[in-house]
Amino acid sequence: MTSRRRLLAATGAALALPRISAAQEGFPSRSVTIVVPFPPGGGTDVLARILGQHFQEAWRQPVVTENRGGGAGRIGMQIVQRAQPDGHTLMVTSTGGMMGLAGAEHRFVVREHLTPITLVAAPAYVVAMHPGVGARNVGELIALAKSRPPGHFTFGSSGTGAASHLAAELFASMAGIEMLHVPYRGTGPALTDLVAGRIHLMFAPPQTVASAVAAGQVVNLAVTSERRTALLPGLPTAAESGLPGYSAVGWFGLFAPRGVPPAIAERIAADAARALTLRETRERMAGLGAEPEPMTPDAFSAYVDADIAKWQSVVRERNITLE
Repeated sequence: MTSRRRLLAATGAALALPRISAAQEGFPSRSVTIVVPFPPGGGTDVLARILGQHFQEAWRQPVVTENRGGGAGRIGMQIVQRAQPDGHTLMVTSTGGMMGLAGAEHRFVVREHLTPITLVAAPAYVVAMHPGVGARNVGELIALAKSRPPGHFTFGSSGTGAASHLAAELFASMAGIEMLHVPYRGTGPALTDLVAGRIHLMFAPPQTVASAVAAGQVVNLAVTSERRTALLPGLPTAAESGLPGYSAVGWFGLFAPRGVPPAIAERIAADAARALTLRETRERMAGLGAEPEPMTPDAFSAYVDADIAKWQSVVRERNITLE
């Protein structure tokens, strides 16, 4: 069983609320702010607003989502780090945002910077290819790349250090191939160039390329998770279709400032888990290509540390300069 599966398996029974403590009874005592360290409209923003709506109903206090983009997520992150550690300031961020905090070199321990609350989702990407490439599966794609000069095949991403970038770099490393990275300001412009044939590949959220796939403009070769996703059950994983051992997902998680009392962190995590199990929430998240995966604070802390260590290794090996 993989470390990620062990974490998820260990989480299920522990998500039930513990006995209500005095700290939990007094929370929240005023409005709550959820900081999103990215501009409005992206997946991080949408997931934050889904949670915020349910928190507001459960807590009977206003819950406001604030977009504080800039610095590849660092500006919003710093706002949360400086906030009072009482649970009234929260943050929803992603793999890329946390990599911006972690950097590439030093050992990263999430609890030294923030209080992890829960994983929200860890959606798989798809290996999306322009049909002109001609590969029918991941194995054929790798063989084609090895038959061409290094850098012949190009891939787009939503930005340097984004999960879509790192997933492709890990793929190239494990496959023993060299592809040329073309960063964009978001997945939309990258998809435009993929459809036009100006780049060959994208490692993209499934919903981003769904219309282009339906129109025959893009081909999905595989999903990047370690097992098939229920959202695309007929699509094989990259591991089973040509690159054994490969797995890469881009996660979204809920955090609070460092030092939030454990009882309050557990209360927020349990309330988030309730929200994430609602059919309405699951349906809205499916539209984002995501499935809810709530965790306890301890399990989520271990998950983030392990994931960041994995990507730091990729960044060092591939000589990536994080923005």
